[in-house]
Amino acid sequence: MALKDIPLKLQYRTDIDNLVTEFFIPCLSNSIEYDRAVQFVTLKSISTLSLGLQNFADHDGKIRIITGHRYSSTDLDILGKIFSKKNDMFSLGAIHGHKLDILQKLVQKNKIQIKIAIPRSEHVDGSFSERIGIFRDEQGEMVAYTGTSNETFNTENRNFESVDVYTSWNDRPRVDIKIGDFERLWNNETKYVQVHDFAYAYKNNLVKYNSSWAIETLS
Repeated sequence: MALKDIPLKLQYRTDIDNLVTEFFIPCLSNSIEYDRAVQFVTLKSISTLSLGLQNFADHDGKIRIITGHRYSSTDLDILGKIFSKKNDMFSLGAIHGHKLDILQKLVQKNKIQIKIAIPRSEHVDGSFSERIGIFRDEQGEMVAYTGTSNETFNTENRNFESVDVYTSWNDRPRVDIKIGDFERLWNNETKYVQVHDFAYAYKNNLVKYNSSWAIETLS
């Protein structure tokens, strides 16, 4: 199914819609590329995304994630190993199961990429917290969205939230704006923040341990 064939709404809101089953899963499962900018991301959420990558694996697609620089200690340690040892497979399966085995292989094949955005200006007092998502399918159609801090719309610890949706067939100018914003971030061309590959950020101690309240609330 193409993205254009999904009966998408202009907005999804918790009191009316199921953001997971009505929006996120249909879009992800019918895309070959997915770009995401979000404040927090967890190892669990990245692994969950990897299980929705059948289209990505079959069509040489990829997921690109830009996230803030705060991670839980466990997530940071494991992701550090995965991203810093792309050519040196090590056993995760015995401890962490099939999801991380898949994730490790996808990282090695460059199908999942993560970059870290760090505020570097007196104009930004806090952390990176932009919320952009962009799906692309085989036909070149795109669905962009804004408005949620939930990195994979997981069904646990859901917040009350709304998502605004823009499609390339009905609102191409708005989709292009979101694409441009994401690409400038990805290429480190955005004022007030510096963006680094995860491996570089991890090696140079730019990624920090998250506070316990953020882990419990957003993981």
